[in-house]
Amino acid sequence: MNLGNWLLYLAASIGLSASPGPNGLLALTHGALHGHRKALFTITGGALGFVTVIALSMFGIGTLLKTSIVGLTLLKWLGGAYLVYLGVQLWRSPPIDLGPAPEARAARPWTLFRQGALSALTNPKAVLFFAAFLPQFIDPGRGLGIQFLIMATTFALVEILTEYALASMAHRLRPWLQRVGRRFNKVCGGIFVVIGVVLPLRG
Repeated sequence: MNLGNWLLYLAASIGLSASPGPNGLLALTHGALHGHRKALFTITGGALGFVTVIALSMFGIGTLLKTSIVGLTLLKWLGGAYLVYLGVQLWRSPPIDLGPAPEARAARPWTLFRQGALSALTNPKAVLFFAAFLPQFIDPGRGLGIQFLIMATTFALVEILTEYALASMAHRLRPWLQRVGRRFNKVCGGIFVVIGVVLPLRG
């Protein structure tokens, strides 16, 4: 990948990461609930999930999903169901406290990592997007492995920096979040449920 193509890819990656999506919302919520340091597990899981999606797309699985109605439909419903599950969990979360809340102390790093990874992996829109987006930057005259390494690393770093900024912002807003209490959790949980319901119904 030459420098010009990489700069275009970097700009597109920044635009994609900055746009609203389930992983950004999850990072923001976990930053508020557990603090920005623990949210790094969520963010890292999401980044590795996106790297996996990029790998699947670059090595042909994205094309298979686009041509397989059954596989795509199944992935849509699994992704939607998981987002609804996350939404219900967030809806039921207790109000955020300024001190270390029981929920924050009890949050296991593996649980946060897994939620971030599954949120990325079960998003069929991301699979289809990368399947259509990545070929524009692939040079057929160069090895696919090194191009995958460059593209995946670039996107993962952009995603980590963007989501960490969201998590850090949420952490500093904890006094405000304490005042709004359960309403914040219900709004975020409700958004997840709506996305989870709408996602598999869209064409």
